[in-house]
Amino acid sequence: MDKHTIRQQVRAVINNIPNEQYQERSFMMRKQLLKEPSIIEGKTIAVTISAFPEVDTIAIVEELWRLGKTVAVPKCHPKTREMSFYAIGNFNQLETVYMDLKEPITEKTKLIAKEDIDTIIVPGIVFDEKGYRIGYGGGYYDRYLQGYNGKLIAIAFKEQLVNHVPTETHDLPVHTIITETGRINCVANRKE
Repeated sequence: MDKHTIRQQVRAVINNIPNEQYQERSFMMRKQLLKEPSIIEGKTIAVTISAFPEVDTIAIVEELWRLGKTVAVPKCHPKTREMSFYAIGNFNQLETVYMDLKEPITEKTKLIAKEDIDTIIVPGIVFDEKGYRIGYGGGYYDRYLQGYNGKLIAIAFKEQLVNHVPTETHDLPVHTIITETGRINCVANRKE
């Protein structure tokens, strides 16, 4: 099956998660994520601002601020299909852009260099246990992650996991996936 078909099938499933379950399962993942060594030890954590049906990251951002972390949020540049991260200190520093994405207002935020980000929480629609992912099709993260040396974590509902994600040479897998049922060590799974 190709990436487009897998993406559509999984998206249809997660779109139907009842709201109460969505909230409860997002909460479980947030608790697990905050136990991750790279989150505990990291000073700057990068994360996208979620939109349903993605795992809720709003509460994650609030927890990271409470822990004294710098939170960096991506700004996409559609003409070049590249992305930059900016530190936000409150949600008023965000604006709604194309496709209802929430992005930093660059005049109100500070640009964060790639090497200053300790951990990136990488979004996606589909993942396999080796850490390969199918994103939203823009390739922004694939480009940004080239040359990135920090930790890569994904948070995903168990319905977003498949046996195998078709990969291309430029695809970079995440190190860890957090689901509502536990933690997947993708690095160990790639060594099998």
